[in-house]
Amino acid sequence: MYNILILGSGGREHALAWKISQSSMLRKLFIAPGNPGTSMLGENVALNINNFLQIKKFIKKEEISIVVVGPEDPLVNGIHDYLKKDKELKNLTVIGPRKYAAQLEGSKDFSKSFLKRHNIPTAKYKTITKKNIDQGYKFLDKQKSPYVLKANGLAAGKGVLIIDDLKEAKHELDQMINHEKFGEASSSVVIEQFLDGIEASAFIITDGSSYKLLPEAKDYKRIGEGDTGLNTGGMGAISPVPFANELFMEKVRDRIIRPSVSGLKKDKIDYEGFLFIGLMNVKGEPYVIEYNVRLGDPEAEVILLRLKSDLVDLFEGIATGTLSERDILFDNRSVATVMMVSGGYPESYQKNKKIKGVDKVENSIVFHSGTKKNKSLVTNGGRVLAVSAYGKDAQDAIQKSLKDVEKISFDKSYYRKDIGFDL
Repeated sequence: MYNILILGSGGREHALAWKISQSSMLRKLFIAPGNPGTSMLGENVALNINNFLQIKKFIKKEEISIVVVGPEDPLVNGIHDYLKKDKELKNLTVIGPRKYAAQLEGSKDFSKSFLKRHNIPTAKYKTITKKNIDQGYKFLDKQKSPYVLKANGLAAGKGVLIIDDLKEAKHELDQMINHEKFGEASSSVVIEQFLDGIEASAFIITDGSSYKLLPEAKDYKRIGEGDTGLNTGGMGAISPVPFANELFMEKVRDRIIRPSVSGLKKDKIDYEGFLFIGLMNVKGEPYVIEYNVRLGDPEAEVILLRLKSDLVDLFEGIATGTLSERDILFDNRSVATVMMVSGGYPESYQKNKKIKGVDKVENSIVFHSGTKKNKSLVTNGGRVLAVSAYGKDAQDAIQKSLKDVEKISFDKSYYRKDIGFDL
């Protein structure tokens, strides 16, 4: 029996709490800082996820055995290394990689050179800084439109620009590097060849030598219907992905997942936790767009619903180096999630809007993403609620989710009615 601490406060962490709370291996669940949704599944704790000393004291006080790190920030900042440095915590299991490994998400240049080194299919690229910005302009001249510019560091999911016009692409490169468009994150920029295809994401859980494949997902990033408008943290997701059939996933396993896990071993990179692999399906061939070192959001709100196995059992497999012996089972049903967001998001939006109707939802699970409890439930972020439903296929799941979304209301709420439109 384990005392478990989840770090984070979004929909992903609510979904993790939902799944972990079902485990027969759980003694007590804490979520820091959590949200009104997680408070129904465990105990919310007012900790700052980047205050490592505060977290360490809490782990010792509550005799926590497993820490599940939800967001990327604490991982990139080195929480795993910090906690494991303490001799009293040598038996603590941290689900999430060490700081060096977290560069797979924290640095686009680090991940691209890893992909290149291990012959994993990805787009051609060049890394540009102030020193070689002229080479950046020349590299853009050689590319075909559209042009892809990625801030090298973390930019809260907003550091990727896809631009049709060459002149505008050069202007944006200048803005990113010389005028800190994304702050420190864009002090270096990765320019990539554009891959024309359809996106999906694969997820594994690994102890650094073996892995288990989790359900795949497809999310919808753009704010507008038909995938138009600004990029967001994600407006919805579905799992399974119809085009990710056995043939496609066999290619993903052979060309991408196995070389990724063996590449970590070859490079002597310790890795324990989730690895999210952003894929582009180009005419049936998979390419890696990016790695993330944690579960996606809103992808977690569909894949964890399809995972039939006990998640804590998989965590124990990591703790004891026996992950390869653990079973993993999927629910064959489809799951869709639709994200309700604040009016104005992903640009400026207002908070503290009263949320009504969550109690009227019948056929879906509502995951809290940006909410808080005053006297009543109110909005507290851009992405507010993720409404997830099972269905016999993707369209059935989407329709059930949308039906329940319509029962929930808050001032200026917005959601996409076309999740899954391209399938």
